[in-house]
Amino acid sequence: MKALILRFSSIGDIVLTTPVIRCLKQQAGAEVHFLSKQAFKNILTPNPYIDRVFSFQKNVSEVIPALKSEQYDLVIDLHHNLRSRWVRRQLDRPSRAFKKLNFEKWLLVNTGIDRLPDMHIVQRYMATVAHLGVQYDGKGLDFFIPEGSDWRHSEQADKIPATPYIAFVLGATHATKRLPEEKIMDICSQLQQPIVLLGGKSEIETGSRVALAAGTQVIDLCGKLSLYESASVVRDAAVVLTHDTGLMHIAAAFQKTIVSVWGNTVPKFGMYPFYPTGMQRNTSLEVLGLSCRPCSKIGYDRCPKGHFKCMQDIPTRRVIEQLTISKT
Repeated sequence: MKALILRFSSIGDIVLTTPVIRCLKQQAGAEVHFLSKQAFKNILTPNPYIDRVFSFQKNVSEVIPALKSEQYDLVIDLHHNLRSRWVRRQLDRPSRAFKKLNFEKWLLVNTGIDRLPDMHIVQRYMATVAHLGVQYDGKGLDFFIPEGSDWRHSEQADKIPATPYIAFVLGATHATKRLPEEKIMDICSQLQQPIVLLGGKSEIETGSRVALAAGTQVIDLCGKLSLYESASVVRDAAVVLTHDTGLMHIAAAFQKTIVSVWGNTVPKFGMYPFYPTGMQRNTSLEVLGLSCRPCSKIGYDRCPKGHFKCMQDIPTRRVIEQLTISKT
């Protein structure tokens, strides 16, 4: 059979689709194609379980003629929004879409009523191929770094510590999913072992200020590494301290010990670090019992209430303790 998987963005969400890709290829012997945005194509092309990657720059209609010519046996919609539904209609092939649970999330955010199933999003993704007899194989997530693309081949290679280090992922799309800068400085200044700060261009200024304030044990690589290079720094870390962001899921794909910090979003949404069956190496730090949390299923540029207790009230001491426990 020939199958097309739809997931347009973003890094973490695409990494979370990898069990479906792998199981579909290995168990159904499918020819697997994937459609995503051009910005994320490089995440997919190294995956040996994907036969062909289609991408679009701005308008998905760019690739519809090419997709129609493939005459897919099944279209698997792991994005499930207006645009992905439009693609399915245009292709007019048998299709399945995962349950997005938007109403259940709205209910939790707006009323505090929890009707969400105790189920990771990977399990909901896998349900789209269950009718083929394809089942989750228990092997966790995949992330593939092409040869010659890790940190050892970067201009920053001499800055990576030879001794065990903490990878601290500063980035997250929305501010309410990130620790305040002052708390990041406080955490880093109290840690004795080397800390490598990771983030994109948006974190360059924060990384620079934290490294200057927190001490010589902090190595700031924000905005200085490619995604593959950052992923390999995570892969080789002793422990990963991270917000709810794409590198968190990449860390889980490498089966790393993770300390994840949660602000306005909650693990209950089903996107916490996902490990192989029987493995649990994540500690989630969150402020429980806040009536205003979760305030969004995504995030905001600033706390809607103004107090930002979901991050401010996470004790620095607790973060330090968990990192110490995780390392041992």
